[in-house]
Amino acid sequence: MGYIEKATKELYGYLPGLTKKEDFEAFWELTLNQAKKVPLQPQRTEIDYPSRHVGVYDIAYNGMDETSIRGWLIVPHFLKKESYPCLIHYHGFSGSRGEPSDHMHWAMMGLAVLSVDCRDQGGPTGNSASYTHGFVGNVAVKGVHDKMEYYYRYAYMDCLKAIDFACAQAEIDPTRIVIEGVSQGGALGMAVSALDDRPAAVLVDVPSNSNLEARVEGCHGAFGGVTEYLKRHPEQTDLVLDNLSYFDTMNMADRIHCPVLASVALKDEVCPPQMYFATYNRIRTEKEMNIYPFNGHEGGGSRQTEAKLAYLQRKFPGWFA
Repeated sequence: MGYIEKATKELYGYLPGLTKKEDFEAFWELTLNQAKKVPLQPQRTEIDYPSRHVGVYDIAYNGMDETSIRGWLIVPHFLKKESYPCLIHYHGFSGSRGEPSDHMHWAMMGLAVLSVDCRDQGGPTGNSASYTHGFVGNVAVKGVHDKMEYYYRYAYMDCLKAIDFACAQAEIDPTRIVIEGVSQGGALGMAVSALDDRPAAVLVDVPSNSNLEARVEGCHGAFGGVTEYLKRHPEQTDLVLDNLSYFDTMNMADRIHCPVLASVALKDEVCPPQMYFATYNRIRTEKEMNIYPFNGHEGGGSRQTEAKLAYLQRKFPGWFA
């Protein structure tokens, strides 16, 4: 038995009890219906990008509550095809849609790329939602007192509506959608793949938002903000943990039907690998895991990027003929 096999043996058997409430399915059915009623109002403006081999568009669309979600759309025009598969990228916590150059390796493979902001984080996207209580620390605490107001209710739906935007573009084949993200972006990928059956595959690295009660107990990463909130409002402990259960990807895992490529890093203290295995071990569809034994929250970095490129080529060779 090799080192990684020994180090991960217990992880593959980790199955903490689910925290799913009786109205979990009804909650998400209501949320999805509310999001669908919001007009998308997609916009795209081509920018004068230095590389003339791709089309780069500054885009926007309406999120859950008509917050205008900003992003980039990159189309690999150099291939001169009528339509392209599309990779939708969700960024890590406090990040943004990034710069177009951040996503060119996907375009060079032959994928259109849609990279979108999370509201109220590091990009040009604001937040139109209103909240009936204050918060401390970061956006992972916003609205945590009420599941209908919780930040990730909006963020999950914003990201799902990114698929709507992609499928509305003439250059994109709606049957060839891939979701990709790291950390928070990995959590969003898990949630979207559980709530929508359009993704053909999902690629997630060092994912967040799994086993959230343990994340709060351990004060790990962004959910340390919830720990701090409960220090000030201990009377809300049960309420807050119950609310978080609706957004915990381990409670969503059995709804995922597309293939999953995941990675974790065993020295990660922000999103400890054990937390994500609470989700991974419940995924019933085809899945693969890459382990980085001595890496922290940076995960596999460029090495994992190479693994994701190779995975897509192996999984969907006809896409790149």
